Amino acid sequence: MAQNRNILKHNQLDEFLTSVQEKDIPALTLIYGEFFLIKQAFKTLSSFLLGNENPEFALETLEGGIVSMGDIIEQVSTFSFLVPKKIVAVKNAPLFQTKQGSSNISFSSSDLDRLNEFIGKGVPKNHYLILTTGLVDKRKKIYKAIADKGLIIDCSVAQGAKKADLDEQRAILQNVAGQILSKSEKTIDNQAFHALVDLTGFNLDLLSQNLEKLIAYSGKAKMISMADVKAVVKRDKKDPIFNLTNAFMAKDVKNALFYLDSLFNEGFHPLQILKSFENLIRKLILVKCFTQKFYENNNLKVTRKMSLKNMNFNLFKQRVLPKVIHHDEKIKTMIEEQDKYFSKNDSNGKTKKPNDLFLAPNPQNAYPIFQTFQKSENFSLNELNQALIFFADLDYRLKSSSFDAKIAIENFIINTCSKGGFVYAQENKNRRHHF
Repeated sequence: MAQNRNILKHNQLDEFLTSVQEKDIPALTLIYGEFFLIKQAFKTLSSFLLGNENPEFALETLEGGIVSMGDIIEQVSTFSFLVPKKIVAVKNAPLFQTKQGSSNISFSSSDLDRLNEFIGKGVPKNHYLILTTGLVDKRKKIYKAIADKGLIIDCSVAQGAKKADLDEQRAILQNVAGQILSKSEKTIDNQAFHALVDLTGFNLDLLSQNLEKLIAYSGKAKMISMADVKAVVKRDKKDPIFNLTNAFMAKDVKNALFYLDSLFNEGFHPLQILKSFENLIRKLILVKCFTQKFYENNNLKVTRKMSLKNMNFNLFKQRVLPKVIHHDEKIKTMIEEQDKYFSKNDSNGKTKKPNDLFLAPNPQNAYPIFQTFQKSENFSLNELNQALIFFADLDYRLKSSSFDAKIAIENFIINTCSKGGFVYAQENKNRRHHF
């Protein structure tokens, strides 16, 4: 059976674009698979389509799971007054997923039929719709429709441990490294590359970041050596924990498991990792409780437009951050009043002033606060409460018995970041150790 010319592997895209003209590119493109490769493919395709047009005016990016099919079609159909060409890109489009939460929009079969009908009738000239997603289901009607009428770019990478899978992963790592190094007219010797991959794993973003560091560190040298890798690519005692919790908040299972494995390989004690998770879960619970009260007190219905996940940074600073600061001021006042009371009865006259109850310990640096609030939307309050109970039990077990803590935390990450969410307390009510 002949291969569908409208379905490409990511490494075939450059060759494909040299063999066609802009008018030959379908109005609808689906890019799926590895996030780093999706970004590369999207950049290559959008640059080809836009030519000399300014992407600031010609490119509209929408977030899947938040934007409705009606809004997508409206954006694609709307003409720009500034440029003749237009690309509407929908990141993480829920084409093949089921509904995951009350704040998420999942495309129904009627939505997909509407998209299919819209593409069939014809998109306005020089307008393009590019959809990206992690996984696809090739059995679905929408996949077959896109393959028939549009362009599909396959950026998936085999994740198994078979030789063929590992060879594919290694080839992609070498290709990405080659692209990055060639821009600086540098190379890397085989031993140094193998060491870099061992430290990085199959994580293209991390590989890219480390290569940029190595390029800067190696200076005028044309080849990056093993000594350079040993000097630059190190994991200190802070970054891996931060990377782990960041990947967890993004529900990025693969990277979360990679960083967890790195921590154990570096000799971190399970209790250190557990404590980091506990602190994170407590912070997210505080945020979730605050956002619920924020909506209630302001008589706001949680809609697509009002969802924190869809809110931009400037709107967050205007509408939410002042309320956060006011909340922290009230907490601070309560703590000071407690301090005054206890200092009268404390012979030392010293009281501890905790700041883990503050939502914004440093309100001058608002962007990390904004990110935490946005990522809290990935979890329900019930999930977070279940997670806190789990870590209380895990803490007890670590201090009272011998078992494989790594497997327990791995299962927690997988279950919490899965579609079904994390359920623990009810299933383990007969063996829980907390009171």
